Amino acid sequence: MTFSKLSVRSTLFTGLLGFPLLGVAQSSPNTITTAVPILSVSPDSRSAALGEAGVAISPDANSAYYNAGKLGFSPNKYSVSTSYTPWLGTITDDMGLAFLSGYAKVNERSAISASLMYFDLGEIEFRDPQNQPQGFGNPKEYAFTVAYGQKLSENLGVGVAARYIRSNLTQVGTDSKPGNAAAVDLGIYYNKDLSIGPSDYNLGLGAAITNVGNKITYSNPRQADFLPTTLKVGGAITRELDAYNKITLTADFAKLLVPTPFYEEGPEPTTPAEIEARRERVQAENDKRRAKGPVAGVFGSFSDAPGGFREELREINISTGVEYVYNDLLMARVGYFYENPVKGDRNYLSFGLGVRYQVFGVDGAYLVPNSKNNPLAQTIRVSLHFNFNNSDQAFGTGTETPTN
Repeated sequence: MTFSKLSVRSTLFTGLLGFPLLGVAQSSPNTITTAVPILSVSPDSRSAALGEAGVAISPDANSAYYNAGKLGFSPNKYSVSTSYTPWLGTITDDMGLAFLSGYAKVNERSAISASLMYFDLGEIEFRDPQNQPQGFGNPKEYAFTVAYGQKLSENLGVGVAARYIRSNLTQVGTDSKPGNAAAVDLGIYYNKDLSIGPSDYNLGLGAAITNVGNKITYSNPRQADFLPTTLKVGGAITRELDAYNKITLTADFAKLLVPTPFYEEGPEPTTPAEIEARRERVQAENDKRRAKGPVAGVFGSFSDAPGGFREELREINISTGVEYVYNDLLMARVGYFYENPVKGDRNYLSFGLGVRYQVFGVDGAYLVPNSKNNPLAQTIRVSLHFNFNNSDQAFGTGTETPTN
């Protein structure tokens, strides 16, 4: 790969992730973009196969990534999971997203968790604006997270996570420096068994706000970028078909809580003076939005879309999926992810299989995109699980764990 050292950061995000950078001229000026967008990609295969839904499904070793409020409901005393996602697998073999996560129950009502996300962009040749070689580098990003979750009652849990983020995108012959940031997540989770007629159900409801933290900068502090602060709400309902079979339906709704790029609606200007005047107005407003602090960006994100409430609704991404489980041994999953065409146009189907046997488990996921530029197209994502000691047996509670 070859990149101009002045444009490598923009190229990495627009070419590899499909997202234009905030403030850069783009064909869809109301597409929201952030720094470190890899934080928004589901790192494990179970949720990847469910269209990236995860805020309300049953807890596992990857729970803290989606909703730290689920940790208190964790079914085992210890659990560890490792996942790998090839990136641009149809083009190169040296890029990928690795994820290691696990939890330990402190007691029957609480648990702690830790995880490491590592995004390797492979070896890249850097070039200057005159297209002269400047050497090779290996851009990478990682995030380390610790979390704690507590059951407040038999049905309600809350959790908090703290995260350190480092983004090192340009390494050779450039004035840019690695970006660093700290962020927190907050989550809440509700779980209850229900009997409706002759059937037994389990209902899970969840909400989480993730990546609330300082803006990240690579060179000029005045051009700091927002983290992908996101609000997610979701639900999952599981029906036990019989003693061996159950099926879960789940759906998540997610919205980025960062400023929407500004644009002007109405007739296009015709004279050079009008064109320049509009450009200056748009630039001034976008500069004002970029200068907001993280908290102001969060609260303003619910009402700053130039297209009003209709455009705010378009900024909500939908993740939905179905999971079938046989005898807690075999799993089959299908999901769908939807993003509005003027907000990024990521739309795809996902499929997956899973197996659990004693302490060991494995999940796989495959993505079928509706667009041609998805970096995860035609790749198999794999997660391994290791679960030790049933939580009820370890703490002698005799209570049941969530089944959705």
